[in-house]
Amino acid sequence: METNDLIRRAEDLAARCERTSSVTATAFLTPAERMELQNTPSLHGTAVVYSGGGTECERTCAFFLPFYLTAEELDPSEYISAVHFRSFFGEPCHRDYLGALLALGVRREWVGDIRIRGAEAWVFCLPSVVKTLAELDRAGRYTVRGEEIALADVPEEEVKTETVSFTVQSLRLDAVTAGLFHVSRTTAAELIRLGSVSLNYVPCLHTDAAIRDGDVISVRGKGKGTVTDTGGRSRKDRIFVTAERRV
Repeated sequence: METNDLIRRAEDLAARCERTSSVTATAFLTPAERMELQNTPSLHGTAVVYSGGGTECERTCAFFLPFYLTAEELDPSEYISAVHFRSFFGEPCHRDYLGALLALGVRREWVGDIRIRGAEAWVFCLPSVVKTLAELDRAGRYTVRGEEIALADVPEEEVKTETVSFTVQSLRLDAVTAGLFHVSRTTAAELIRLGSVSLNYVPCLHTDAAIRDGDVISVRGKGKGTVTDTGGRSRKDRIFVTAERRV
């Protein structure tokens, strides 16, 4: 969704929430879209909760809450559904499932995260398409069987991270990318120029883009990491950087 359309839609949902005193929600947002809404001044002061239906979800819906409802009281299962798939011959991958769902006419924003574990998969989706998803019988070249399940029955995402510490001459994207992914600064700069590096989920072509605490750096084919702390200097006047990288 275009940025202006996204913000306009969110502002309309926030206004409807206030007008009707009821919960309103977007479809599933990409991490970049979520950050865009979080940084939108017109939505500051609005009670917004982001949930994808489970823990560690990358794709989330934005829920606008009326005055009488707190974040803890919101029940995502009223607005998000889940389908469990099992393949009996082979192990379909994320691309197999997503391609099959799109071929059914399901739009990408109607589907949240797709979690794969061997021959099983769990897909978060909007309630309006849960029956369509459950009827899917092929993913790629594999035969699958699906059924709607409760959100509580979706296993938690297995996320493994490692702490990475290094020093840089300056807090530039190329320097931090090099330290985070154990590549040379020249290689990092080339990856950036090729469009393979995203900063806060948005492709960035600027090697000298400033890096701050909390920034998320992703490299196609290498994963992603979050800068957790910058500060302090070594004896050689280099800046200490600490980050959490998915492994």
